[in-house]
Amino acid sequence: MNAFPAPSPLHLEATPGRLDAVLAALTGHSRSQVAAWIADGLVQVDHEVAAKASLKLRGGEGLTVQVPPPPEASVEPEQIRLDVLFEDEALIAVNKPPGMITHPAPGVRSGTLVNALLGRMDLPQQTDFDGEGGYRPGIVHRLDKDTSGVIVVAKTVEAHARLAAAFKDRETRKGYLAIAAGGWKASGPVRVDAPVGRHPVQRQRMTVGGANARDAQTLFTPLAAHPDGHGRTLALVRAQPRTGRTHQIRVHLAHLGSPILGDTVYGRASEVMARQALHAQFLDLPHPMTGELLHLHAPAPDDLLGAWVALGGTLPDTLEMLELS
Repeated sequence: MNAFPAPSPLHLEATPGRLDAVLAALTGHSRSQVAAWIADGLVQVDHEVAAKASLKLRGGEGLTVQVPPPPEASVEPEQIRLDVLFEDEALIAVNKPPGMITHPAPGVRSGTLVNALLGRMDLPQQTDFDGEGGYRPGIVHRLDKDTSGVIVVAKTVEAHARLAAAFKDRETRKGYLAIAAGGWKASGPVRVDAPVGRHPVQRQRMTVGGANARDAQTLFTPLAAHPDGHGRTLALVRAQPRTGRTHQIRVHLAHLGSPILGDTVYGRASEVMARQALHAQFLDLPHPMTGELLHLHAPAPDDLLGAWVALGGTLPDTLEMLELS
């Protein structure tokens, strides 16, 4: 079992908007959880206890949150080897392997990145263990189960709040490597600006448009191309998402007619790749405590490179070089 002491009060600077929405964005907790804190008198605005979740903030107000200790959660620390890219007292960056889920959720209690991290450290407290989003202490962004690569996890409440704000304010820059499985037509970079929302019928999928669609932009740069033998072109592409929508890169490549190799949700299974050929290779972000820009890099994985070569492709010299923009 994993239990935590009560955390110190969290001090934040407000952005404009509703109090519950602002706190959810700054802390990474759900709006329902934040609303419960407000109802319990745990949130102050400029040293006054907040009366309601719908309070309108101008921006600049001082917010104080006394995050309560969570109930003991049935998430066991596990001794799972991790490929650590960077670690200090505020955060840890890991090269997540394919097949690993980021955090526990209803029905998933073991084998996740959070289980592995709890096996080596404490993580920031979270009270809504069985909430809709699952138990995700320290998590500020996620990678799909079968996507490998760089993921950053906060080790303190303050670092979590600042990292969440950096992702929300688009102060981070990401670079992914993917194999686009046929139908690639462009010889140069392609910018996709197409909103992504929930598929109206298949609720486990996202789609361009869809329900509650939100703006989404991705820059795709082909690094190498190769005929697939069926009159179409495969491409090894760099993807730089400007936004962070669920399945964004996968949806945008499918929208271009070039779904990711091995992506059984938006494309089809592959004989040379047992999972979707998508890897979070680069991440730049400001350190939550010092502001120094961190450049994090997870080398391209052997299974993705091997699949590209098996398909007849040639590896470019620029594979491990990228100036994020």
